[in-house]
Amino acid sequence: MPTYDYECSQCGNKWEEFQSITAKPLRKCPACGKLKAKRVIGAGGGIIFKGSGFYQTDYRSSSYKKAAEADSKAQSESSKPPSGDAGSTNKSSSSDS
Repeated sequence: MPTYDYECSQCGNKWEEFQSITAKPLRKCPACGKLKAKRVIGAGGGIIFKGSGFYQTDYRSSSYKKAAEADSKAQSESSKPPSGDAGSTNKSSSSDS
């Protein structure tokens, strides 16, 4: 249920009211009792998305997640420097000295 902002045009009182969407707007001011209250447009509650990629982690299908995981593994393996040849070359040159 949303929270609505109200203002009385008679006394200037401002307040918030927690109401159902289908409820009719209030007209009576709780401060002065006059029927001069009007619903005003408020800023409302902002939506805050925290974290890295809520869409990728929350709403993707399992097949997409598996494909993305396989792709990231393939990329991380291809970016590693080759360790077999470089180490043996250094050892042989150091043992020749």
